[in-house]
Amino acid sequence: MHVADPDYFSSLKEGQFLPSAGRVFAAFSLSLDQVKYVLVGEGPYPREESANGYCFMDAAVNNLWSTEVHGGLSKKVNRATSLRNFIKMLLVADAHLDMNHTTGDAIARISSWAREENSGFIQTLLELQKNMIAHGFLLLNASLVFRSDVAPVRDARAWQVFLQAVFCALYEYQKSEGSTVSLMLWGKIAEQLKQIPATNFFPHIIAEHPYNLSFIANTSMQHFFAPMKLLMKHD
Repeated sequence: MHVADPDYFSSLKEGQFLPSAGRVFAAFSLSLDQVKYVLVGEGPYPREESANGYCFMDAAVNNLWSTEVHGGLSKKVNRATSLRNFIKMLLVADAHLDMNHTTGDAIARISSWAREENSGFIQTLLELQKNMIAHGFLLLNASLVFRSDVAPVRDARAWQVFLQAVFCALYEYQKSEGSTVSLMLWGKIAEQLKQIPATNFFPHIIAEHPYNLSFIANTSMQHFFAPMKLLMKHD
């Protein structure tokens, strides 16, 4: 990265960026043999309490479900638009929610049920994150940093060199083990990674970014995630 852009790291050092507290590389908590999917989003959430180094996982969120009598998803989930739409898509995929009715009373009924002691639903974002990691998701972003004064697409361009190295390492490992890793690109900035030569080594699973409401009704994503039951507790 330094060879490609000698000024990049000095500009990071002189300014402020997220995630903070040494969490830029937090997503690399899986060993090579655990990785089945590389899910790539745009960039970290633009809030310090939210950016934790894992794409779409808002660290400011604890409870997924509202504790209010007629509440649906928690207020913090609703604030994290991409996470909210991802959860709604999972509910549709699991046949708990009608894709034509994903607001108001429909979510409130599910929330009331989900919070019951024996519902089988997970209750927290950390549980969702653990479920995804257990299924082999490496939760990356096209840019591993967010800066309020720099366009995300510019930072993403700088990190392409790094991701090329990551993808090459994954390819070499899967080739030696006879395994297959799939690359999931969500959103236009993530799709630009198709310019990286190493992405040609993997099958591509492409979708719009989850901050688009259309993501909830994306049948390809529904069919992909339905067997995983990510919103349910796993032994």
